[in-house]
Amino acid sequence: MQKEEFLNKLRKIAAKDTSADPDGWTPENPLWGHCAVAALLAQEIFGGELMRGSLKEIEKYAYLHSHYWNRLPDGQEFDFTSEQYSDLSFKDLIGEVRSKESALNHPDTQRRFALLKDRFDQNWG
Repeated sequence: MQKEEFLNKLRKIAAKDTSADPDGWTPENPLWGHCAVAALLAQEIFGGELMRGSLKEIEKYAYLHSHYWNRLPDGQEFDFTSEQYSDLSFKDLIGEVRSKESALNHPDTQRRFALLKDRFDQNWG
């Protein structure tokens, strides 16, 4: 699967119930609040590492706590949910590698990831 194909599918299955910020989610911005679960799903498909950067110093987004993206096996870093922000790039953040277990440490992230993965598997697995 190519990255663009994955991203197009992700846009179709991302929903309010899989967003970390369901109140901020809209159909016009379907990837809003999906960075952790999208990065986890991308890691399962493409391999590589999960990257995490803190948002606590960015007042506008501090309530979201952090942002996740992927470092692919070739070393390229790619943010599958970059379009959710009109004014922020993962390149603005200090990234650190996180384990899948660490990202899934929160029960709500586990729930949202299970829903997103199930939708992906049902439609394209």
